[in-house]
Amino acid sequence: MTNQTQWANICETSEILPNIGVCALFKNQQVAIFKVIDQEGAEQLFAINNYCPFSRSNTISRGIAGNINNKIVIASPLYKQHFDLETGICIEDQNVKISTYPVRLKGSTVQLAA
Repeated sequence: MTNQTQWANICETSEILPNIGVCALFKNQQVAIFKVIDQEGAEQLFAINNYCPFSRSNTISRGIAGNINNKIVIASPLYKQHFDLETGICIEDQNVKISTYPVRLKGSTVQLAA
């Protein structure tokens, strides 16, 4: 018997503006989903916990994506800490990390690993 990953439908990719997040409820947690467009026009999807440990609020989805030292990051909207969207590690304080989630696009539907 093989261990296959189950995927949960979250939203349509058209519901996510480039470089700006949306919030979704996934397994009773708020998750921020980001669609980042690189300089060549390719889309990448990222999913990270919506909870900011610095402001103690669910606001990460309101942040704006960018690039610091070749890392795709999200800037927390309140105190402006930057979190690596691939690892969840805070750029300014590497002892702080936010959970990330496996994400994929199936057709036009954004899915998270269940």
